Amino acid sequence: MSAERPSLPPVRLHTEAELARDALAAPLLARAARLARWAGPGTRVGAGGELVDAQLPAAAEHLGLGDDEDGAAYASEAWRLAVDTGLVDVEDPEDEAAEGDAEGTVTVGENLALLTSGSPQDVLAIWLDGLEAVHADATAPAFDDFADLIGEDGSVDFDALDWDPEEEAEFLDGVLGNLYLLTLSETGPADGPVPLPALAASMVVPDDMGEPTDDILEQVSEAMMRLDDQFRVLEPIGIVEYRPVDETLLTEEGEEATPPADDEDVTRYGMVKLTPLGLYGIRERMLEAGVDAPAVGDLADKGADVLLDGIAYYPEEAARTEVGLWLGRRGAEGAEAAAADLLGAARGADGRAPLRRLHCQQALALVGPEAEPAVRAVLGDPELGGLARVWLAERGAADVPAPPESMIFWLAVDTIAAQLDADGDLDELQELVEGLSGQHSGFFDEAWRVEHPATAEVLEAVGRLHRDRKIAKDARKAAFKARSRTKG
Repeated sequence: MSAERPSLPPVRLHTEAELARDALAAPLLARAARLARWAGPGTRVGAGGELVDAQLPAAAEHLGLGDDEDGAAYASEAWRLAVDTGLVDVEDPEDEAAEGDAEGTVTVGENLALLTSGSPQDVLAIWLDGLEAVHADATAPAFDDFADLIGEDGSVDFDALDWDPEEEAEFLDGVLGNLYLLTLSETGPADGPVPLPALAASMVVPDDMGEPTDDILEQVSEAMMRLDDQFRVLEPIGIVEYRPVDETLLTEEGEEATPPADDEDVTRYGMVKLTPLGLYGIRERMLEAGVDAPAVGDLADKGADVLLDGIAYYPEEAARTEVGLWLGRRGAEGAEAAAADLLGAARGADGRAPLRRLHCQQALALVGPEAEPAVRAVLGDPELGGLARVWLAERGAADVPAPPESMIFWLAVDTIAAQLDADGDLDELQELVEGLSGQHSGFFDEAWRVEHPATAEVLEAVGRLHRDRKIAKDARKAAFKARSRTKG
């Protein structure tokens, strides 16, 4: 009955201004900007744009990391981001034939000024470039001694790394996608962090597997360690909040790990949470890859038909918010026209039409009394007259004409069809089915005659869902009659 559904629920993003402030506060980008402002004609860089080793202590000192044993590494990391995001421009040595220790020159990049004088979109574009660079760093191979990879002819033996860049990027993107989905899921952790073992298992354990095998558990453990390294790299760009794996659990080969004091303390195995900036960044990457990743507010400037189709499978709160934003664009003076547009978009005999009408009725509840003229105008419409009467009755309106019997049965079928398409709670669906079919004596004697595209399908569903065996049998008989009438 339903058309293809979006693979991801809608995300409620912070405003671009809020996200831009978060981006500027991300530790790595903030350090990169400080180094870009610190750099000058005397800044010494290698042929690849990196700060020379002799320059790193001064850079670390400028960042307030002079006493940190990892200060030089942090400075080098921040400088690479400044180069990758265009905060500084590096020119290679003028003499291409110069020796390997030849140095390049540094000038201020045009993007540096945009961090302070540009729009929020400018800031976010620079941050996204930074995220791309950090993502590449997170998937880069790890090695203990780079010299071991240099062949006799001076070339790098990449095969010795046992590293597939596409496979590594795909793995990390899959993990971030799962984290995104868990964050948005109604059954997910909401605002809480996700245990790293659960995230690793989502990438390794087959969906249809019951008890994981020892081999699968070992793969989960390996994936955890891989993700621990990667999230440590990603955290400074502001995409996640990360609590690393307890280092007492990490062992070298042949050593035994220190047993945890509390076996149930999952936080020792790593906890990760997407930040609002992370939700934005991952969604942007998914959109670029062609993934349907809706956001609340995307439909605010669209037509009523696009709105009702777009929110078809949104969670209730997200759908309500989207409709509120859509109505807000039209203002109080456009409320009646908006109601008429919604009612017009709700018409149709296609498979999604019942769900459109259900969402139309819910949307009209947000319009207010201004919708009444548009609602009264469709009282005689065979598809909309039923929901129009329900809306008017709920508001206590006077002079609401009684519906013809055919409209009552048509609305009952349409209502059940919409809920079947929505895949709602089974108990609620059973109550709806039993309530509607029990309101009218001889319901099934009339229901099979209803001129609705989903009549037979609805009656079959009543036969499956109704807990009274006799009534369920009557429903199945009625469904058979409906199908026979259609074929005839």
